[in-house]
Amino acid sequence: MQVNETKSEGLKREFDIAVPSAEIEKNVTSRLKEMARTVQLPGFRPGKAPVSLLRKKYGPAVMGEVLEKTVGDVSQKVLTERNLRPAAQPDIKVVKFEDGSDLEFSMALEVMPEIETLDMSTIKLERLTAEPEEAEVDAAIERLAASRKTTRPAPGARKSKNGDVMVIDFIGKVDGVEFPGGKADGYSLELGSGSFIPGFEEQLVGVKTGGHVVVKVSFPKEYQAADLAGKDAVFDVDVKELLETAPAKIDDDLAKAFNKENLEAFKESVREGHARNFKEQSRRRLKRSLLDLLSEGHDFEVPEGMLNSEFEGIWNQFEEHRKESPESFDDEDAAKSDDQHKAEFMAIAKRRVRLALVLSNVGRLNNIKVSEQDITKAMKAQAESYPGQEQAIMDYFQKSPGAMDGLSASIQEDKVVDFIIEMATVTDKKVSVEELMKDPEDIDFSKGKSKKKSAAPKKAAAPKKAPKKKKD
Repeated sequence: MQVNETKSEGLKREFDIAVPSAEIEKNVTSRLKEMARTVQLPGFRPGKAPVSLLRKKYGPAVMGEVLEKTVGDVSQKVLTERNLRPAAQPDIKVVKFEDGSDLEFSMALEVMPEIETLDMSTIKLERLTAEPEEAEVDAAIERLAASRKTTRPAPGARKSKNGDVMVIDFIGKVDGVEFPGGKADGYSLELGSGSFIPGFEEQLVGVKTGGHVVVKVSFPKEYQAADLAGKDAVFDVDVKELLETAPAKIDDDLAKAFNKENLEAFKESVREGHARNFKEQSRRRLKRSLLDLLSEGHDFEVPEGMLNSEFEGIWNQFEEHRKESPESFDDEDAAKSDDQHKAEFMAIAKRRVRLALVLSNVGRLNNIKVSEQDITKAMKAQAESYPGQEQAIMDYFQKSPGAMDGLSASIQEDKVVDFIIEMATVTDKKVSVEELMKDPEDIDFSKGKSKKKSAAPKKAAAPKKAPKKKKD
């Protein structure tokens, strides 16, 4: 075997490799002799067929099999002898091979960069913590009570206000012609809920039962029904009944509605839920601090293939988001050129790849691996987040290799992060709930967010759907 390294620039390596024809022939003959023990040919007892006949019948197939195995074995031997760890599958091309001649092929690859061993004992981190405040627990219970609100006829002949439920009949028309989905009878609409297209509910405030209102609105330009987008519409609305709402009473009955024995048990459940959320946020903040520290402490070349792959993923996500939700970008981001966005995304991609390599190196050196139990536990946790769809979620992971790989990668990252945190010096700092729940400044243009804290206000959110009659 002859190996000639033709390129060694940065992380890129290229080799020209030649395998003598005698070695190929030896491997082909060995494989044919192995087949002769079991293959049956007409006129010969099992295992007695001559190799020459087997060569005529199976020679091309065996040669293909031998060539594939030889290329794989020789390539791996070259990598092992030179202590090279590929960043991705090497690009191998057969340059020349004819029966009876040497096998010549090339191998091009990018290798993993040299990463300095991380001394985790030198890492110092600050973990923010907060305790649930009773005022917030009470406020959360009040919100839950409001979600169970009741309705009753409004007293007297008072006018409607936001928060009231108005029972209406309506007919919508565009250019004097009724359009599909624009008519309903006995529709219960909560004023101020924003469930109808902009401007509709506001025109029903200050109206009494029995009133008739002509509501004039314009469908948004981005409206999902293309035949209505941007058009003016007129709705004839008759108010049949006006109901006022009131939150449910905060007592043991409310607690039982949420499957708790009494009010005190209900409050404790809410309090524990807040504590879990704070703990999760505390870990997110701690992880972010660790990743920032690791990013600042490492500056090495990353494999071009990995970088380009990560960049393309970010860019494709950005383009899809920009197409579907252009209104979610503030004026500053919207004014940027594609080249400016790409430069920012490339920096994000480089940070992500570099951090992934640092964490992967820590996991490799410390033999941190994802077990089947880890994956099963994570799948069950994901499934429990979708009550009633647990089995469908489990089936999705089991039938989607990509989703399973993503889940495994996420688990691996968390295990490595937890390992580093365990080895680091971590100091707890008690802060207010507001301080804990703040998101650290983040650069995430793939979701339309600006990196600046003082970004210009975003445009209005996408409008609601056209009025539809609610189902009982």
